[in-house]
Amino acid sequence: MPKSLRLATVLLVLFIGVMVALGIAPLKRADWLLENAMVFITVPILVLTARKFPFSRVSYVCFFIFLCFHELGSHYSYSNVPYRDWLGLEDGGRNHYDRLVHFLYGLLLAYPMREIFLRIADAKGFWGYFLPLDLTLSTSMIYELIEWGAASVFGGDLGQAYLGTQGDEWDAHKDMALAGLGAIIAMLITSAINARCQRDFAREFRDSLRIKHREPAELPPG
Repeated sequence: MPKSLRLATVLLVLFIGVMVALGIAPLKRADWLLENAMVFITVPILVLTARKFPFSRVSYVCFFIFLCFHELGSHYSYSNVPYRDWLGLEDGGRNHYDRLVHFLYGLLLAYPMREIFLRIADAKGFWGYFLPLDLTLSTSMIYELIEWGAASVFGGDLGQAYLGTQGDEWDAHKDMALAGLGAIIAMLITSAINARCQRDFAREFRDSLRIKHREPAELPPG
């Protein structure tokens, strides 16, 4: 068994423990279920595809940390996470825990996205850093649309708890911006490490921007 799968197994067991512990008595059961809908889909997919497409150990650790932060948010309902009490800060103003998790989405999951582009799409050079940012922003936008749709369907307190705007009309824009910022930082760090350790880094980066096919990409005749 690859080392990454051994680590993934340990992290999966730990995550299940975290999820069960934080799911025993959440602040709002209905909101907890709604917040974890994507987790119930994503985690089984990662498990079922692990042998055919094992991620690196770095990616599995990133998945684990992000999901733990998410579970904490779903336990309290994001806008009620008492982080100020934990840090000894004064109460007042907007609860920014959801903003932190959106930032972590880009910071922690852009690297696994990069793995997918490198190993499946064979992205190289510039595209190996740009495409994870692009996917982070596009999936963030899709998630904001899902939040809006769910809030419209469920309405009431549940819809507001899931949407979590806390009265900020620019909430969705700020969430997407923070996810994008996190992805930019992740890719800058990754590119800096690769520039230092990868001998052909500059050549590969230049080649990735070179035109490979000069003919226009016309549609085939019908």
